Amino acid sequence: MTTHDTPAAGDVSPLLEPLKALANPVRLQVLQWLREPEEHFPVDPAVTDPRAVGVCVSHIQAKTGLAQSTVSAYMAVLERAGLVRSTRVGKWTHYRRDEERITRLVEELRLGIGDLNPAELLHS
Repeated sequence: MTTHDTPAAGDVSPLLEPLKALANPVRLQVLQWLREPEEHFPVDPAVTDPRAVGVCVSHIQAKTGLAQSTVSAYMAVLERAGLVRSTRVGKWTHYRRDEERITRLVEELRLGIGDLNPAELLHS
């Protein structure tokens, strides 16, 4: 079974890689920014469509203030987890969210750990 398959009942192993990727606050923040790229990154429709092609890694790097190599490593983790997709445009790599995979992940979480009441989490 790959990490992108729907887990069998009780099998939470496909959830581990995406959850590890999201455990890093910067990676989680980048994924949130990519949800509404026009609000968080410079957009030049003449160059690329941020929803169809994605946001250039250099824009992500500038917004995070981290080294380019760190941002590239973070984006590779998100891509291996299936949360983003990359597209090359010339010498630049652009990233966009994989909305279908994120939707499946949310469903896998619901099936894997069940519906959780936030009050139950506070008392566990």
